[in-house]
Amino acid sequence: MEHDAKARYLARDRVLSLLSDSEVARVSTAESAPRLAPGEEYLDLEALDQGMQRSVGAGTPVGHVLPRRAVEEATWSKILRELAGAQVAPPHSDGRVDDSF
Repeated sequence: MEHDAKARYLARDRVLSLLSDSEVARVSTAESAPRLAPGEEYLDLEALDQGMQRSVGAGTPVGHVLPRRAVEEATWSKILRELAGAQVAPPHSDGRVDDSF
Protein backbone atom coordinates (compact mmCIF):
# COMPACT_ATOMS: atom_id res chain seq x y z
CA MET A 1 0.00 0.00 0.00
CA GLU A 2 1.32 3.43 -0.92
CA HIS A 3 2.41 5.47 2.14
CA ASP A 4 -0.15 8.27 1.61
CA ALA A 5 -2.99 5.81 1.08
CA LYS A 6 -1.99 3.90 4.20
CA ALA A 7 -1.83 7.12 6.24
CA ARG A 8 -5.33 8.10 5.05
CA TYR A 9 -6.65 4.62 5.88
CA LEU A 10 -5.14 4.71 9.38
CA ALA A 11 -6.53 8.20 10.02
CA ARG A 12 -10.00 7.06 8.94
CA ASP A 13 -9.70 4.00 11.19
CA ARG A 14 -8.70 6.18 14.17
CA VAL A 15 -11.67 8.48 13.59
CA LEU A 16 -14.15 5.61 13.30
CA SER A 17 -12.75 3.94 16.42
CA LEU A 18 -13.86 6.99 18.43
CA LEU A 19 -17.54 6.30 17.68
CA SER A 20 -19.76 4.49 20.15
CA ASP A 21 -22.00 1.66 18.98
CA SER A 22 -25.03 3.95 19.01
CA GLU A 23 -23.14 6.57 16.97
CA VAL A 24 -22.16 3.92 14.41
CA ALA A 25 -25.85 3.03 14.14
CA ARG A 26 -26.78 6.71 13.64
CA VAL A 27 -24.10 7.09 10.97
CA SER A 28 -25.48 4.03 9.19
CA THR A 29 -28.99 5.49 9.36
CA ALA A 30 -27.73 8.85 8.08
CA GLU A 31 -26.17 7.05 5.10
CA SER A 32 -29.65 5.97 3.99
CA ALA A 33 -30.40 9.58 3.01
CA PRO A 34 -29.20 10.48 -0.50
CA ARG A 35 -27.74 13.87 0.46
CA LEU A 36 -26.87 16.03 3.45
CA ALA A 37 -28.94 19.16 3.79
CA PRO A 38 -27.29 22.44 2.81
CA GLY A 39 -25.37 23.89 5.76
CA GLU A 40 -24.79 20.54 7.49
CA GLU A 41 -21.29 20.01 8.85
CA TYR A 42 -19.48 16.78 8.03
CA LEU A 43 -16.15 15.05 7.54
CA ASP A 44 -15.38 13.33 4.26
CA LEU A 45 -13.84 10.03 5.38
CA GLU A 46 -12.04 9.79 2.04
CA ALA A 47 -10.54 13.28 2.43
CA LEU A 48 -9.94 13.90 6.13
CA ASP A 49 -7.14 16.30 5.21
CA GLN A 50 -9.87 18.78 4.22
CA GLY A 51 -11.13 18.89 7.80
CA MET A 52 -14.68 19.78 8.72
CA GLN A 53 -16.76 20.84 5.74
CA ARG A 54 -20.19 22.35 5.30
CA SER A 55 -22.66 21.07 2.73
CA VAL A 56 -23.62 23.68 0.13
CA GLY A 57 -26.05 24.12 -2.73
CA ALA A 58 -28.21 21.09 -3.40
CA GLY A 59 -26.52 19.25 -0.55
CA THR A 60 -23.62 16.82 -0.34
CA PRO A 61 -23.96 13.19 -1.44
CA VAL A 62 -23.75 11.00 1.64
CA GLY A 63 -21.25 8.43 0.28
CA HIS A 64 -18.29 8.33 2.67
CA VAL A 65 -19.19 11.20 4.97
CA LEU A 66 -19.53 11.43 8.72
CA PRO A 67 -22.30 13.96 9.45
CA ARG A 68 -21.81 15.97 12.60
CA ARG A 69 -25.44 15.37 13.58
CA ALA A 70 -24.80 11.61 13.76
CA VAL A 71 -22.36 11.85 16.67
CA GLU A 72 -22.40 13.31 20.17
CA GLU A 73 -20.74 16.69 20.66
CA ALA A 74 -18.05 15.13 22.88
CA THR A 75 -17.22 12.60 20.16
CA TRP A 76 -17.11 15.31 17.48
CA SER A 77 -14.63 17.25 19.62
CA LYS A 78 -12.46 14.14 20.08
CA ILE A 79 -12.51 13.54 16.33
CA LEU A 80 -11.44 17.12 15.56
CA ARG A 81 -8.63 16.86 18.14
CA GLU A 82 -7.52 13.57 16.57
CA LEU A 83 -7.42 15.16 13.13
CA ALA A 84 -5.57 18.22 14.41
CA GLY A 85 -2.91 15.96 15.95
CA ALA A 86 -2.69 13.59 12.99
CA GLN A 87 -0.61 14.17 9.95
CA VAL A 88 -3.09 13.21 7.26
CA ALA A 89 -1.56 13.52 3.82
CA PRO A 90 -3.95 14.49 1.03
CA PRO A 91 -4.24 12.21 -2.02
CA HIS A 92 -1.40 12.65 -4.54
CA SER A 93 0.57 14.60 -2.00
CA ASP A 94 4.18 15.54 -2.43
CA GLY A 95 4.78 14.46 1.17
CA ARG A 96 3.98 17.75 2.83
CA VAL A 97 1.26 17.69 5.42
CA ASP A 98 -1.77 19.96 5.17
CA ASP A 99 -2.55 20.96 8.74
CA SER A 100 -4.84 23.84 7.84
CA PHE A 101 -7.86 22.24 9.48
